[in-house]
Amino acid sequence: MALLLTVSPLVAAQQAAVPDTVELLADSAAHDSLLTTTATDEELEAADVTEEEGGGLHKQLKTKFIDGNVGFMSLVALSLVLGLAFCIERILYLMMSEIKASKLLADIEDRLASDDVEGAKTLCRNTRGPVASVCYQGLLHIRQPIDAIERSITNYGGLQAANLEKGCSWIKLFIAMAPSLGFLGTVIGMVMAFDNIQTQGDISPAIVAQGMKVALITTIFGIIVALVLQLFYSYILSKIEKLTSQMEEAAIQMLDLIELYKEKGTRQKESV
Repeated sequence: MALLLTVSPLVAAQQAAVPDTVELLADSAAHDSLLTTTATDEELEAADVTEEEGGGLHKQLKTKFIDGNVGFMSLVALSLVLGLAFCIERILYLMMSEIKASKLLADIEDRLASDDVEGAKTLCRNTRGPVASVCYQGLLHIRQPIDAIERSITNYGGLQAANLEKGCSWIKLFIAMAPSLGFLGTVIGMVMAFDNIQTQGDISPAIVAQGMKVALITTIFGIIVALVLQLFYSYILSKIEKLTSQMEEAAIQMLDLIELYKEKGTRQKESV
């Protein structure tokens, strides 16, 4: 009986200690969860601060665009968009105009050798590009004297060269306009700076900075737009020069083929 009385207080003490242990564990878990949540919030805040400080390239460009006065920067951006539209149109047109001129002339030669002038004309009509058009023009006047054929091919070749250069004048306009708009923004920014100085009666850096920022940003963007358009324009000119040289070479070879065809026809008539 004495042993039972001794054990009972110990069991009671242990049972009383269990809720205290559970409460301590719960408090510890809650404390760890609070620390984890706090750490996560601090990491998110640090990430937000880093993103706001650095930002992407498009965000920086957007910020600079707004700082450079939206009115003038919109004109510079419009020059870029319109200039790129003309450049893309010319590039696609020139790429579609490129063909294998040597293969076309070889096929024309085969048809003329078999006295199939209409087949050669059909081949040229079904082939895209100025080279095929020049060859078709020569075949169209194949019954005329060789001098008349040469004049016809030369005149038509000049017309095709003009078609290749269509729209290039607009690209040159936007190349010249973009930096001019930037310089105009520079002048306006300087005027804004002096207006602020006159209004505030002070020449502190904070007053002058806004106008100077407008002046420099508009100039930078104008020059960048001009450089981008100039790169595309140079590529377009190289394409035009390549196609023009192909037309000239094809015209010479076409005249030779027509002359051979005429000589062959003359010999056949004489033999008969």
